[in-house]
Amino acid sequence: MKKKVRQLKSFIFISILFVLVLVPVHITHAEESSEEEALPVNNLQAREVSLQLLENEKPAARFVYDSGLTFEYPDAVRGIYVTGNSAGGSRFESLLELVGSTDLNAMVIDIKEDHGNLTFKPDEGSPYYDIAKPFIKEPRKMLEVLEEKGIYPIARVVVFKDSILAEKRPDLSFKKNGQIWRNGRGEAFVNPFMKEVWEYNVEIAIMAAKLGFEDIQFDYVRFPEGFENRDQTLEYNQGEYANLEMDEVQKRVQAVTDFVAYARKELHDYDVDVSVDIFGYSATIPEAPGIGQNFSKISSNVDVISSMIYPSHWTSYFGIKKPDMEPYKLTVEYAKVENEVLAKLDDPPTSRPWIQDFEAPWLYSGPAKQYGVAEVEAQIRALNENGINEFLIWNPGNSYTKGVDYTPLK
Repeated sequence: MKKKVRQLKSFIFISILFVLVLVPVHITHAEESSEEEALPVNNLQAREVSLQLLENEKPAARFVYDSGLTFEYPDAVRGIYVTGNSAGGSRFESLLELVGSTDLNAMVIDIKEDHGNLTFKPDEGSPYYDIAKPFIKEPRKMLEVLEEKGIYPIARVVVFKDSILAEKRPDLSFKKNGQIWRNGRGEAFVNPFMKEVWEYNVEIAIMAAKLGFEDIQFDYVRFPEGFENRDQTLEYNQGEYANLEMDEVQKRVQAVTDFVAYARKELHDYDVDVSVDIFGYSATIPEAPGIGQNFSKISSNVDVISSMIYPSHWTSYFGIKKPDMEPYKLTVEYAKVENEVLAKLDDPPTSRPWIQDFEAPWLYSGPAKQYGVAEVEAQIRALNENGINEFLIWNPGNSYTKGVDYTPLK
């Protein structure tokens, strides 16, 4: 997207110069013109040509915000997840060393985390000041370090999983028996039908863009898991979607898709890419009925789609009984499906899946399968063999396997 913007600016500048050459220097006020002061025929012809050029041109580019930082888009984004604690703490140095000493080149850094807190303190007058934690004490300086080291910065903004906003504004959440509803992990969600929630999160994304992030990655862009089983028992407002002539599944899909389109439109002037994290299985079905994710519709409204394809998060799928035990095979089978789905879109986004660098002990009665060099490389190799060259690596504690070849086919 950013390359296209720069090309468009150059094209418009040249076109303006061309038009100025054609338009005659003679200037007159409309009230002063008369039949006796008719313009020469050659001037009229020049003006006709000028008008035709202007009519055929694309609309002039809108103002684009300049953060003052410069990052080059890598040959292919190969990144790691970084919490606010890690970004603002002593671990950041070791993560910089990991990226700088390998073929990794990007960091996905929490800006609004899973509970709903900002990870840095904005100005005291900001409406977000009271939800902010000072994990990253100087976010601008952090980005300047990334600029100096050539590390591509991606801001993670968790959207609809937000216990902080739900507690502050129960009217924007889901309630049961008059109380805020929480899932089995004690997490509350806010309501994707409510446009006030959209605006709340996009303003945070704009703050990240102004700081200098190159990509805004929205996570938890969905209704709570299993919502199809509780949509009739929870209390919530459907806002403008209440009277739409479509079933409840389609209403949820429409709301989630509309949020993504809205976010991309609002971020247009900030010269950032917009990416969305999405459940991997969403690519394998027409749409996820409870959570409102339609893979194709979301993909049509973003620059980057990041499927979470951790082998541990699949049940028996693609004929693989225990996907966590077979990371290469699971990733190959997923990549085939995703490629087929994205190929049907007129303007498909970049595919940048999340892969696994952690263990899943909850799947095993005994010792869990260990994820190390072989398992991480297997996932990368499977993606690369299927033409997917970008990826992000998830480890919730930011403790990444050492010695991995992040470009195994080179």
